[in-house]
Amino acid sequence: MPKMKIYKEFKFDSAHWLPHVPPGHKCANMHGHTYIIEIQVEGELDPQLGWVLDYADLSKQVAPLIDQLDHKVLNEIEGLGNPTAEHLALWLWNQLKQNLPQLSQVVVKENPTNVCIYSGE
Repeated sequence: MPKMKIYKEFKFDSAHWLPHVPPGHKCANMHGHTYIIEIQVEGELDPQLGWVLDYADLSKQVAPLIDQLDHKVLNEIEGLGNPTAEHLALWLWNQLKQNLPQLSQVVVKENPTNVCIYSGE
């Protein structure tokens, strides 16, 4: 069977600040983003069902994480004390990988031009 990659986008709004930037850096101030994340999975096409993974099953894995992040201050979430896009991608990966073994990539978009892509170790 052919191997394919699928992804689903999720959106949430959160506030944060970056505690380790140099003095005077604008990101040291509390600010917010409308994040768009892509959760990508890869696997063989199921010959019976005709898919790699049911999008509804992917949503079930991601929805509780979006609930933790949406309209929250990211700095207050365990593991996100320095909530850069890179740390957020890593946090999402670590939260998802155990129950979503087909996970192949996490994409975090702070805005249309600031994007982080993480594909595991």
